[in-house]
Amino acid sequence: MSPEEAKQRIGSLSSELKQHNYNYFVLAMPTISDFDFDKKLEELNALEKQFPEFAEPDSPTKRVGGDITKEFVTVKHRWPMLSLGNTYNAQELLDFDQRIRKAIGDNFEYVCELKFDGLSISLTYQGGNLLRAVTRGDGIQGDDVTTNVRTINTIPKKLHPSDYPDEFEIRGEVFMHLKAFERLNAERLENGEPPYANPRNFASGTLKMQDSGEVARRPLDCYLYFLYTEKLLFKTHWESLQAVKSWGFQTNEHSRIYSNLDGVLEFISLWDKKRFGLSYDIDGIVIKVNSYAQQAELGFTAKSPRWAIAYKFKAEQVETELLSVTYQVGRTGAVTPVANLKPVQLAGTTVKRATLHNADEIEKRLKLHEHDWVYVEKGGEIIPKIISVNLEKRKDRANPIYYIIACPSCGTTLERKEGEAAFYCPNEEGCPPQIVGKMQHFIGRKAMNIDGLGNETIEALYQKNLINKISDIYDLHLHSDQLKQLDRFGEKSINNMLDGIEKSKQMPFEKVLFGLGIRYVGETVAKKLAAYFKNVDSLGAATPEELNAVEEIGDRIAVSVNDYFSNEKHKAEIEKLKIQGLQFVSEEKEVTLASESLSGKTFIISGVFAKYSRDELTNIIEQNGGKIVSSISAKLNYLVAGDNMGPAKLEKAQKLNIPIISDEELLGMIG
Repeated sequence: MSPEEAKQRIGSLSSELKQHNYNYFVLAMPTISDFDFDKKLEELNALEKQFPEFAEPDSPTKRVGGDITKEFVTVKHRWPMLSLGNTYNAQELLDFDQRIRKAIGDNFEYVCELKFDGLSISLTYQGGNLLRAVTRGDGIQGDDVTTNVRTINTIPKKLHPSDYPDEFEIRGEVFMHLKAFERLNAERLENGEPPYANPRNFASGTLKMQDSGEVARRPLDCYLYFLYTEKLLFKTHWESLQAVKSWGFQTNEHSRIYSNLDGVLEFISLWDKKRFGLSYDIDGIVIKVNSYAQQAELGFTAKSPRWAIAYKFKAEQVETELLSVTYQVGRTGAVTPVANLKPVQLAGTTVKRATLHNADEIEKRLKLHEHDWVYVEKGGEIIPKIISVNLEKRKDRANPIYYIIACPSCGTTLERKEGEAAFYCPNEEGCPPQIVGKMQHFIGRKAMNIDGLGNETIEALYQKNLINKISDIYDLHLHSDQLKQLDRFGEKSINNMLDGIEKSKQMPFEKVLFGLGIRYVGETVAKKLAAYFKNVDSLGAATPEELNAVEEIGDRIAVSVNDYFSNEKHKAEIEKLKIQGLQFVSEEKEVTLASESLSGKTFIISGVFAKYSRDELTNIIEQNGGKIVSSISAKLNYLVAGDNMGPAKLEKAQKLNIPIISDEELLGMIG
């Protein structure tokens, strides 16, 4: 390779890997497998050694973790959080073992631990109390996520008295169990939100949320696996694991200690098969030299310890035939392609279908043809995914597969929204899966929770032309004779259903709002909007800027809500539901003020605060007589500003000479 070619390749690989790092660590939405990432990183590392003059100062080969997010306070690690070197085969592990023996001799032990596929966390305890929780970040500094970590039940907030030091740091992995992931991902799909690809991404996205109440609703778990103290308390890593377990920390029961590499290889082989029976994802095995003295002798490279390595499992793959591609239409109109496969065993289950994500996946990445033989992988994905095509088995004159241009249900031409990969059917008023899906969402347990009315009944009522929109559900009492003609629908069932429909009229505004099925408005967002705007008329009249002022409401949600209430058909439907007696006003709760020191004053809160969430500051202001408003105007009394507040808000407040105060100054006003 010529120097010019090397320079271009180094630049190209650096840029690509930086983007993959951002996708993985910041967005929690990786677009490449760990194996493929590591291979690209190896190539870049080799090129930089050969042509060091072209290596970038911030090369991915010098990085440990991801970027620091802007929503949290940044904390420097007392001990750097280094990453581990990776290996994918026994020969590389043998090379690692020989390097160890060459450096310290043959008298040593290995500790083998499961490598959890989650988010690294560092916990600091002082006087037995959890003081701080920090993410890996870039290895040198990370995000302070203490408030969110306190919601994880398996992480002790206060230790029982024991022989632990006054201050120490313990590290581990935050993860999500597979059952919880499947349940919560199903909720995201129901809310019209994109699902997470795997539990690791969901756990990472959850821990980076600004609303700790929502974090608490999502069951995260944590295993701890490494202790740091100022003075060395133990001679070996194994001893420290037993100690922290006795102090009250959750350690993994599957860790083992071995005196040679043969035992390590047996452990790897065992868990390569047994991993699919665990309730959580692992992606390999971590091997550590046991003795702390020997660890110190072996030392570190710039980004990883020389005394530890991660053996990464390859995701299990199988080859099977693609029988067809079909398309599913969701209640939001999103059209999802699905590969129907010749049934095959994969990771302990029979696989018949695999996700294809979008048109680019079919036409650009895979370039699928009819009856291709494809490689399917599960790995960290719950839903199997097609990795590649076996071109040697492609049939002569096989036709390429192209993503459909019309809705498979109603025939309407599909549309692709700017910046999105998915295609949508815009015919929300006339597309059967969308119509039925919206009504099924409305009656669901987390929305109106209508007893006696289930998804199958909604489907049957729609087929009989008894309901075509949500408001029709409240007119079903007018069709009792037609209801009696439905299969398996006796008088008792009809009465139960009608009673359930009538009772649902008492459901609070936030439940009705969630039930309307506005895109991106999930259960939590509906609560925030209902609490902020108090009634549907104020919400419907809000501009995107005013919607943006609500905590957790970003541009995407604001535009979606504004678009929904700009639609005349939606307005007409809401008016019908009002007439039928549904609740479109938040119930005003009687508030006992702590004081009236902020009475008559208006506030806007913006940015991130070290000691309080924005919800907590809102509550403090309202409890002391103040009022939160939705937009900056000359009538605003104070802007409470934290870190990373929007520059537009700051500029507008300064232009209008509005006092800008900190959270501490706010508390000072209350006294």
